[in-house]
Order: sequence, then C-alpha cells, then structure tokens
Amino acid sequence: MSDPVAELVAALKDPDENVGFLTGAGISVASGIPTFRGNDPGAIWANDVMEKGTRRYFERDPVGSWSWYLSRFDKVWQVGPNPAHHACRALEETSGIWLVTQNIDGLHQAAGSTDCIAIHGSAHTVRCSQEGCANGSPRGTLPWPAEAFDAFRGDPRRERLPTCDLCGAVLRAHVLWFDEYYAEHEGYGFQRFQTELPGMSTMVFVGTSFSVGITDIALSHCVHGGHRGFVIDPFLDAPPHPQLTLIRAKSEELLPELVKAL
Repeated sequence: MSDPVAELVAALKDPDENVGFLTGAGISVASGIPTFRGNDPGAIWANDVMEKGTRRYFERDPVGSWSWYLSRFDKVWQVGPNPAHHACRALEETSGIWLVTQNIDGLHQAAGSTDCIAIHGSAHTVRCSQEGCANGSPRGTLPWPAEAFDAFRGDPRRERLPTCDLCGAVLRAHVLWFDEYYAEHEGYGFQRFQTELPGMSTMVFVGTSFSVGITDIALSHCVHGGHRGFVIDPFLDAPPHPQLTLIRAKSEELLPELVKAL
C-alpha cells in the first residue's frame, strides 16, 4: 500500500516537479484564528458571513460592516504564525514551492514568506471604496490606519469612519467580498495565479474547505490536467475528488515533518 506522505516528500525532492501549495483557514487554526466553514469549535460560517462579507452590505451599512471586520481583525492582529506557516517558508527555500493563500491574516508573510500570493487580500491594508480613485480599485491600497479607527471604536458612527484623503469616500477593507471578482483588484494576484498555475505538476491543498472559486480552479487543474493533488486536513473523511489523495493530519504537525524529511 502506497504511503502518501512519502509520495509528497518525493515530489518535493524532485527537481523536475513544480509543487504548488494552496492554503486555507485551517492552516491558521493552531494560531488561534477560527475558520469560516471548518469543523473547529470556533468556526463562524453560520454567523451571517454571507451577508456581512459583501460589498452590498458595506454599501448599505458601512458602520455594521466595519464593526464586524474590526472584531474579526482584532483576533488576527493578536496572534502569530504557527509551525505550519514557518514550514511553508522553509519549503519555499528548500524546494521552491509556489505558495498561494486564501487567508487575509498575513501569517505566511509574518513567518518570512516573501512571494506568497494573498488571493483574498489582507487584513493589514485598506483601500478607498470609490472605484477609479488612485487609492482604490483596480490597484490602489493604503497602509492600515490604526489610529484613524480610534474615534470609530469609541463611537461607531458613519461620521467617525476613516475616509480617503484624495476623494473623501469611506475606506473599505482590502479583502475580496463574496459578491466581488478576483480580477477586480490587481493586489489579489489573480492574473499571476492564472499564469503560473498551469506550470504546477503537483498541488497540495492545506486546510481548505474547497468552497471558493480559487479552489475550484486549482482542483480543475489537477482533475482535468492529470496532475497530482494532495489534501492535508485532519477532519475530512474523503478528498473532494477521488483523483486527489487525502492525508488526514494537522498541518502544524505534518508540514514541519516534511521539512525534516528533506
């Protein structure tokens, strides 16, 4: 009987293999960040995320939208990378893996990854909500204005929300909302993703529920392109497609072991 971990190690050691890692919220659970859809106790999928994580909701109620995001971001800023993030950084160095994350938490970058595609944006930047503004879509971003939110936190009213210094529009989170498209902002790196994905001969899916468009694209690359795919998840009973190989393990335990095996 084949050993999927040994197969993955062999792929990482093979100089002719191009290995891509696509990480989801599950990789950050060990850092203390709950997932949206997972089986961990803190998962917040049922907590109206499909309503609040949209442009439609922001336009209707920017105060409610920012109150929800600030409560989410506060958790992100209080934690650091776990052994899985550090292992991904090490795998970039030793095996040259291609790294894409669905997460906005910035923990891959905090672990030292310098070439990670943050396909859903970042909790560490904002942008103008007015499209076409130099600080907004399709390419503008701004550093996180920590002090600018102090007044809003103390008195959450629209008038207290930070605004763009160019056009005066309310700033928005630099994240991909559920009713938006990957190509709407260059900072998501979707064009690069599309360009580089075809070159991946092996894909490794870590801690993702396969519930968003980017995983559909990567899964299709494996299934229809005849490429190998591994799924690392401690909770799944079966992979999302029989062509993929499931490794039931915690990423914070397995990924450091892969690094050691190299």
